[in-house]
Amino acid sequence: MLRKDLLRVSRAGGGYRPRFASREHRPLAARVLGTFESHVGERRGDLDDALAALEADAADAGGDFKLVRGLAALVERECVFETRAPVPPSRVRRAAFEAAEALGVASESERETAVDRAADALGIDPGVVESSLYADRDVNEVLVDADVRWDPDSLLAQYDLSLAQTALFDATEVRIRSNDPRRLVSAVKRLRLMYELEKTPEGRELVVTGPNALFSRTRRYGTAFARLLRTVAESAEWRLSATIDDRGRERTMRLSDGDVTVPGVEPVAEPDFDSGVEADFAGRFRGLDFDWTLVREPEPLETGTRVMIPDFAFDYEHADFRLFFEVMGFWTPEYVAKKLGQLADVEDVDLLVAVDENLGVGEEIAARDHRVVTYSGTVRVKDIVDVLREYEAEFVADAAAALPAAFDPDDDVLPLSDLADRHGVSEAAVKDGPFPEHELVGRTLVRPAVLDRVGDEIADGAALSDVEVTLDGYGVDDASAILSALGYRVEWEGLGGGTVKRKE
Repeated sequence: MLRKDLLRVSRAGGGYRPRFASREHRPLAARVLGTFESHVGERRGDLDDALAALEADAADAGGDFKLVRGLAALVERECVFETRAPVPPSRVRRAAFEAAEALGVASESERETAVDRAADALGIDPGVVESSLYADRDVNEVLVDADVRWDPDSLLAQYDLSLAQTALFDATEVRIRSNDPRRLVSAVKRLRLMYELEKTPEGRELVVTGPNALFSRTRRYGTAFARLLRTVAESAEWRLSATIDDRGRERTMRLSDGDVTVPGVEPVAEPDFDSGVEADFAGRFRGLDFDWTLVREPEPLETGTRVMIPDFAFDYEHADFRLFFEVMGFWTPEYVAKKLGQLADVEDVDLLVAVDENLGVGEEIAARDHRVVTYSGTVRVKDIVDVLREYEAEFVADAAAALPAAFDPDDDVLPLSDLADRHGVSEAAVKDGPFPEHELVGRTLVRPAVLDRVGDEIADGAALSDVEVTLDGYGVDDASAILSALGYRVEWEGLGGGTVKRKE
């Protein structure tokens, strides 16, 4: 974005239209870039004087000095300035001010005397005192690097984007249609903006509510609102209509893909999750060894004339089933009312809602036939797992009805997980057997004859590494369970390995 004082808009006809740069401004953009490049190694004050002259030339030619300042502001962000002084300025000033106070400086000659005394105290030349005294002021900083990422065309494109972002800072509502609505909603949620998806005859329209509509304006919210435009403009086709609070008067700004584009520069990375609560839950859940897969921002759900995208979904690996999951944190009363309205209209899907207990709306959501868990601070993974286990128990029961009365695979050794995969069910559905030709040792099916042969090849006091080689030859990878079934234990020897010992 640009500073608010650099905003250039037209209010003709009661509208609100950013005054974008055009092809005819390309020479001006080139001159701004050239001014910075030609002042490498010079003071910022000299650069500012050159830019001021460029502003005057633009004004004389009927242009707008704000355009020059806006272009210069974008370039300056890419530049590097340094304080160059033989002696730290703060140290020199301290010595000079102490000398001046002792002398009671009131004339130029007395000033020179104070400088000389400061130089003597520091053991440096008076000229070094003069050059270092105020070297750290902005005007005296030296431009050391102007190797910016813009050429004239990309600088103008960035200017137009930044200008529109600045205009959006004062938006109270934005309506957007895009050929990539899913990506757009993802960005809105990560920026933690208030939104709804509405169905219109032209397609789905994203409605984003600005800071003035619900609560007092904050710079964080306004900045996030403006940053959304970058994601919008990265789409191939889009249209935007924004309601702008123009110093108390409501105006409408309309933009499209023909107005703003994104130069080929990577934007600042955005957070992966809407909130720390969601990030914390996702991290802990994904660390589980579980038959459910956590999906981030699944497909939209119909809610009457609107659409909502839940925060997560859980997919069961052994059935065609998806449980949607929404984390409802503490927000404004208006947000809660809108969310409750959405949840009331969600039908024909299984939905689990984690509700901040401070909201006090758990019973109201449950009355809408959705599963509810409450949380304070963080969502307890155990609470969610308990719900998933209930669904899983139903699937296991249904799967059991279609399974054979007993399991008799041809394999001598077969992991339980492989048996479950063959029947397209979870391990829980097959773990109780029966297995008339096998023994279930740990999580592996083993024929008794194979178990006997393995026992014959294991000697008391053998190295665990040698025993594991023997077991690998039979296709057994659960050494601990097999050894225990055969009456052995492992006696560990530090970190160097272990020895197989018969249990007493």
